[in-house]
Amino acid sequence: MLLRVAGQLRVAPGGAVTGIDLGVAMHMAEALGFDIAAVADLLPDAEAGLLEGLARLRAENDPT
Repeated sequence: MLLRVAGQLRVAPGGAVTGIDLGVAMHMAEALGFDIAAVADLLPDAEAGLLEGLARLRAENDPT
């Protein structure tokens, strides 16, 4: 599901990803026939992992 909503990211003015548009993600999950309760339970944790990974990449690539 996380890969399916990769194009539905919320982005800050500076270009940093701030999260997934969970409303869109839930609509997509419903349209795909996924268990909505399971998606609602799991997607926030997946979003947190995504943001953590992106923060690590930013830190590793920070030239300062």
